[in-house]
Amino acid sequence: MKAEMEKIVSLSDRDNTAELQKYLSSLTDDQLMTVITNSALKGKEIGAMIKGIFKGSPPSSTEGSKRRLLLYQHCIPLCESGDLQAEVAADIIGLLMLETHTLTGPSLAQLASLFVEAIKAGKMGSGKSLELFPTVLTALAACEALSYGKGELSGEEYKKQLINSLCSSRWDPQCVIHLTTMFRDVPLSPEELQFLVEKILRMFLKLELQEIPPLVYQLLLLSAKGCKKQVLDGIITYFKEQDLRQEEEQKDGESMDLEVQSIPQDQLRHVEGTTILHIVFAIRLDQELGREFLKSFKTSYVDLCPFSIALLLSVARIQRYEDQVFDLLKGAIVKSFKDGQLQKGSKFLQNLLPLHCGVAQMILDTVKNSVFGWDHVTQGLVQLGFFLLDTFGPKPGPFGKTSEGSATIAKTPTQQACRLGGRVLLEGFKMHEPVRGEILEQVLNRLVTKTASPVNHFVELFSDIVVSAPMILLESSSKVTETFDHLSYLPLATVQGLLKAVQPLLKVSMSLKDGLILVLRKAMFSSQLDGRKSAVTGFLLLLKNFKVLGSLASSQCSQAISSSQIQVDVHSRYNSAANEAFCLEILSSLRRCLGQQADVRLMLYEGFHDVLRRNSQLASSIMQTLLSQLRRYYEPEQDLLPPVKLEPCITAHGDQVFLQEPLAHLVSCTVHCLLWLQSIRLSANPNASESDDDEQDEEEEGYQSELNTILESITRRMIKCELEDFELDKSAEFSMGSSVGVKNNIYAVLVMGVYEVLIEYKYITANYSKSCFEELMELFNGYHKLAEILKEKSGKGRVLSHKTPRSLLSMGFVSTLLTMLFRDSTQSREEALSVLRSSGEFLRYAVSVALQKIQQLEETGHTDGPDGQSTDKTFRFLCDMTSVLMWRYTNIPSVVEEAGRKEKRSSLSHLCLEGLLRIFTTCLQRYPDRTAQLLSAIDISEDDTEPDNGNVTEMTFFYIRQFQRALFTQLSGGEEDFNSKEAQLLVSILSVLSHKLKPSSEQFVQMITWTVKICKETSFEDSAFAKGLLSLLFSLHVLYKSPVSLLLELCQDIHSQLGDIDQDVEVEKQSHFAIVNMKTATATALLVLSQVDKVLDEVDWLIAKKKSQPFEKSNTGEATQTAGQQDPVEKAVTLQLGTLLTALNELVQTALLPGTCTDTLLRELSRTYTILTTLVKYYIQLCSSQHGVLPARFEKLVKLSGSHLTPQCYSFITYAQSGEFGGGGSDDKKKKKKRDDANIAVSAKLLRETKAIPNLIFSIEQYEKYLITLSKKSKVNLMQYMKLSTSRDFRINAATLDAALQEQDDSQQVSEAEETQEPKQKRRKQ
Repeated sequence: MKAEMEKIVSLSDRDNTAELQKYLSSLTDDQLMTVITNSALKGKEIGAMIKGIFKGSPPSSTEGSKRRLLLYQHCIPLCESGDLQAEVAADIIGLLMLETHTLTGPSLAQLASLFVEAIKAGKMGSGKSLELFPTVLTALAACEALSYGKGELSGEEYKKQLINSLCSSRWDPQCVIHLTTMFRDVPLSPEELQFLVEKILRMFLKLELQEIPPLVYQLLLLSAKGCKKQVLDGIITYFKEQDLRQEEEQKDGESMDLEVQSIPQDQLRHVEGTTILHIVFAIRLDQELGREFLKSFKTSYVDLCPFSIALLLSVARIQRYEDQVFDLLKGAIVKSFKDGQLQKGSKFLQNLLPLHCGVAQMILDTVKNSVFGWDHVTQGLVQLGFFLLDTFGPKPGPFGKTSEGSATIAKTPTQQACRLGGRVLLEGFKMHEPVRGEILEQVLNRLVTKTASPVNHFVELFSDIVVSAPMILLESSSKVTETFDHLSYLPLATVQGLLKAVQPLLKVSMSLKDGLILVLRKAMFSSQLDGRKSAVTGFLLLLKNFKVLGSLASSQCSQAISSSQIQVDVHSRYNSAANEAFCLEILSSLRRCLGQQADVRLMLYEGFHDVLRRNSQLASSIMQTLLSQLRRYYEPEQDLLPPVKLEPCITAHGDQVFLQEPLAHLVSCTVHCLLWLQSIRLSANPNASESDDDEQDEEEEGYQSELNTILESITRRMIKCELEDFELDKSAEFSMGSSVGVKNNIYAVLVMGVYEVLIEYKYITANYSKSCFEELMELFNGYHKLAEILKEKSGKGRVLSHKTPRSLLSMGFVSTLLTMLFRDSTQSREEALSVLRSSGEFLRYAVSVALQKIQQLEETGHTDGPDGQSTDKTFRFLCDMTSVLMWRYTNIPSVVEEAGRKEKRSSLSHLCLEGLLRIFTTCLQRYPDRTAQLLSAIDISEDDTEPDNGNVTEMTFFYIRQFQRALFTQLSGGEEDFNSKEAQLLVSILSVLSHKLKPSSEQFVQMITWTVKICKETSFEDSAFAKGLLSLLFSLHVLYKSPVSLLLELCQDIHSQLGDIDQDVEVEKQSHFAIVNMKTATATALLVLSQVDKVLDEVDWLIAKKKSQPFEKSNTGEATQTAGQQDPVEKAVTLQLGTLLTALNELVQTALLPGTCTDTLLRELSRTYTILTTLVKYYIQLCSSQHGVLPARFEKLVKLSGSHLTPQCYSFITYAQSGEFGGGGSDDKKKKKKRDDANIAVSAKLLRETKAIPNLIFSIEQYEKYLITLSKKSKVNLMQYMKLSTSRDFRINAATLDAALQEQDDSQQVSEAEETQEPKQKRRKQ
């Protein structure tokens, strides 16, 4: 064989073609093939030999071309066999490529068929020879005619047939990548390309996971030819399905306790990561691909999944796409939250469409998946987190003020989006080390720079980071120290949040603590008041958290701040000694504050009590400080009145007077600290009487007894004091306009505060002695006199209505006091308590202070005074108060109270009810998960069966029934006995409590049934009550089913009550709901219209959902669609709109009063037409893409709108413009005439300004315009139902004209009469 090979090569080299041809002809085909095979396997001179064979086989001769074909047919399988070295195979294919164009047409066709058969048989394992196939196909396409079957085809057509047969056949998974690579070089028509891409995407499922990234890479290169959207969609869909499968397998595995994993999670995530890199690389190079990618998400977020979000975030690293991606994600997140909110709030929507998986969850899944080495995604996640926090964080209120205390639940979509940003960053911080520094730096930067807007969301995030990873944070403690440098320039709320968050770190990092103390000391001398307040806040926090040895265990403290990952032995000898020195040093710094502004001192007094409870060893130091401060204002002469010096408590600057010393707070702080220390001494352990403590005990005895003496003396003398002793008089000036008035106000508030503190002190030390309680009442009388004077004076002044100053009673005391006053039936205390109970004013005072405390808790999340910051304790006090107020309200009927009182203010029952409403609202906002605990604290029923404590719905319903009974009692009396305010409060309480009922429970249905019954049977003419009751009905009804039928009935009632716009028409008297009457009809109409607006929102949302769904469903099925098998969403939309049109048709004929009501109706009408237009556009789109038949229901809807509503709209417009208000329902027209004229002028102005009428006419005309288009598309004449619209430019009212003509006595010409009449008409129209 070797000899033949050498001979062929040598003949070829000598350019002796004739001899070479002759020699080749002498060899048989088999011999030639064997020579080639051997030469190829050895890899020697195969190139030269093949060149020789080509040289000796001229394509012009039959033999030559036959030999050439044989060479190709032999070499291709040889290269695929895998026996050759890679370079040798590459050389062979390269040489064959060069000569392909010389092959004849039939040979090319044979060769192409050989390739196709090999691919079908799966013999293209290595894919080497596939490089030759595109060249063969290109050469084929150039042939003029080829025999195919019995006839002939052009080369181009033949190529198409080949490609079609190839794509239709089964591919071996091994050669998919090679084929994809090969097709990049084949010229393809768009249809062929689409067919091919679909084929490759279907093959994804048959491949091993590791083979996906290289295939994706080849596909993306192939997409340069076109089909970009299809390629991207296919890749994303594949991974979406894989994720879902993996998730389900994981769930099944957990539930069945076995590992069923066809797809290992880590492998899938790594493959996804690589694929993302490939796609992002392709998008960098191909802008068109990037545009297609973003375009596919712009229409709807339904297609998003964790994989596509990760992909979007990676693409965001390309600068030109960054803004687009974040805007797109922002829109998707907000839309997803809004949709979720809309669906949760409507049973109608829940029944139609399943609740979708929110984008928020997908983003959090992406964060979780990014652990598997997706570094290219994490940067995008961090950016997204901050983007959400910055865009959706709380905004500053009016005058740059921020609302205090964040509510616990994120309710609105923007709040939810902001919360999501925080969660993304927190999870990212925990999982990814590289981005921690950046997250921390950015959070701290924002805390420092965003001083104008609230930053509580950043403070919360920082706090979460500290708690979840304190040790990690210590590594970058330098950043935190840097932030401390700015403390004195930051708003107080930010400083408080920041310091609270850093607390756990201070215990473990000495450098951090030292840094903070330096900064705080500097801040102490800051020129800014806020800076000094920040210093006080910081020092107080430090005092609370650095325990001195011997202090009580933290279980006795009000709020333990601990972190699971920090264990510090603060009781070791060194620590406690160091802590004591450290705390005393801080205290000495704080004493300086006692010479500063009132605000700074106030903070100190409010903080001392908590410090003392956390660090009882500092007692002596704190008490001495308070004692020396109190002595400054105490009058030691026992016979002198008043016992406190008010003069030094104020200071003047120019002609203004300021408070210098908040005396009442000082006394309050002293009292609370003293009482706490005494209670501790009583309960102290008996073995504390060792010798080394004696000195300390004596010292304690010293200041305690002195303070007690001072307080007793102040109390005794305050009781004797008259107003004149404080330089206050009934007739003195209290206006805030003059310095005298301001001074008197300050004095009054200080004295009232002192009275309140002494009341609490007296009560606690009284031990239920009657004489002490009598003294307490005298203190209260002093307080009450002042309070009344202030109230009276502020009423006269009318400058700024004077708010009652915040009460200084502590929340705990108020709850104890209420319990004692209303529920304590201990025999031995009876006599003493009767002193307090006999005073109605004192009872009112106790309940109104409770109300004030609850309101403060609702607004800010905490209250003043001791324990006010501890959520658990405040919640316990809330529970106690609820129990007392509930008992008081249900056991003593308000009728009994009101019998002897004709005063113009709310009764005690009313106050109790208001308190209950506030408590339930606060609980829902601040403690949403503890409702059951609150309700179980109410033990009012002695005889009733107790509810099951475990089930919140049952417990809530038990108390709902109590309030229902109370309301029923109110309503069953006559109208003269009806107390509107109380009834409104009861309705508000019912609506707050109803939030806690599950809409699926039978109790919820019972609640609705009861509310409907009350609305149908109550006929009181009280519009505020009717409004409250109907609002409750709507809020319940919407969670049960769609309220359109209810709206229709209400509209009919309103129409029959207010009469028709045409005064000659007698309206059929209907009364579904007795609550709708002449007085309440207008308020009801406004409520109904706001509800109509919500229904329109839902319909609009449904149409938008339908529009965003692709229309390419089975055309045949859609084409024969009849009304019987109409799409459920379309059917629901049509029915909703149908009922709404009927309801609006009733309202449009109603003689509504001018003003807001008319204006709102016109707005809702124009919105209804806009939504009808949207529906028409949807059907136009449907007809264009599918040539479907219009459903019969839709035709009915168009008929209803055209023949009923539109003409009535035009009549209503005429009515509204002419100002002929007050229709068939009103009798006493003359009395009302003057008032009506004024109303008409106002309403005409309102109509002009709001442009409601032109907007409505425009919407009607747009609707008709699109109906014409739809009629053409669907071949159905929808315009037959439409009436010609009225021309409103020039209008003569015939009836008015005749009347005017008759009135004229002189015989003037008709033309003149018209001239004088017309301007009048015009004037009235204005």
